[in-house]
Amino acid sequence: MKKAVSGSVVFDNVSKSYGDVKAVNNVSFEIESGHFFSILGPSGCGKTTLLRLVAGFEKPDSGRILIDGQDITGLPPNQRPVNTVFQQYALFPHLTIWENIAFGLRVAKRPEEQIEEEVAKMLKLIQLEHAQHKKPDQISGGQKQRVAIARALINKPRVLLLDEPLAALDLKLRQKMLLDLDQIHDDVGITFIFITHDQTEAMAVSDRIAVLDHGSVEQIGTPIQLYESPKSSFVAAFIGDTNFFDGRVIKKQERDYSLLEMENFPNIICYNDKQISVDELVHLSIRPEKIRISREKPEPKAHHNLFSGVIEDVVYKGDHTKFWVRVEGQRIGVVQQHSRFLLDEKPLSWNDEVWITWHADDGFMLEKYSSYYAEQIDTEEAEPIDIIESSKE
Repeated sequence: MKKAVSGSVVFDNVSKSYGDVKAVNNVSFEIESGHFFSILGPSGCGKTTLLRLVAGFEKPDSGRILIDGQDITGLPPNQRPVNTVFQQYALFPHLTIWENIAFGLRVAKRPEEQIEEEVAKMLKLIQLEHAQHKKPDQISGGQKQRVAIARALINKPRVLLLDEPLAALDLKLRQKMLLDLDQIHDDVGITFIFITHDQTEAMAVSDRIAVLDHGSVEQIGTPIQLYESPKSSFVAAFIGDTNFFDGRVIKKQERDYSLLEMENFPNIICYNDKQISVDELVHLSIRPEKIRISREKPEPKAHHNLFSGVIEDVVYKGDHTKFWVRVEGQRIGVVQQHSRFLLDEKPLSWNDEVWITWHADDGFMLEKYSSYYAEQIDTEEAEPIDIIESSKE
């Protein structure tokens, strides 16, 4: 990433309501200059409202928004150092690609020589020199999105706002556009604020991510921090798949490990980084890919959990297989990567008796429950892992 000299964004106790709905609830955080920053969350969590507040399309009920230390809360949209790229491109159909990109400079009455020079730079940046004389209906969806980005960047904003810009594209185009977007960000070096509900997109390109739920920030961190160290059940479930366990600490062991008594499951050994005391309740998350599965019983190892179970469901996905294993009263999701495939080896299948194991360090104690988790668990039959898997797949 190029070093940026401007483009820091600060939300200072910002709130916004629509009637009785609190879309943004007293939000405060800072986005560093030049970062690719994603705001992630489900529909209705407040992420688009935050973007519209920065753009000036909405005004907060309370709080301030600052860019490079300047309070822009009361400025109209055309006086803010930001530009927005929308999901539906918003290109002018009667203008060529060249003319669409040049539009902002033409409105600003820039000299023709400068317009020619800047449009040429943008066309090179988005690799569409060959298509500059075409109309929008003559190019692909991915190319249209690149044109929309170039048109937004040509006015040299300090912050580029991207409102789910890939949502209208098919899977292959989205994957390619993510790489293009990341490269464009590296080339121009300004702050990108990327709104998405797709955690895979956010994880792929972001320096940092803010996860929103019901108008509040659940957690901010790097993709690795959010995935490996989620603070709540909402973040753990929304950023990838996970298995949840509930129980209490029954014994402290050496080197900060603890033995946990779980509901509907055998006792679990876990690294107690939260220093939870004996008899206190715990809420535990373990990612499916951290768990190993085998037909033969592995040799027991120190600080490893080892349980027997029965496979209830199998989904083959090419590069990996997802298993659901019943261990006593709980279904456990397990992911097995396919590093290689042996045709003469019998694969694991339905109703097979298997062993699952994971290291105590791979279980993560969560700091709190979230409204997402609490709302989903309203019957004894509705186990956490089932709900999470059905929402992902």
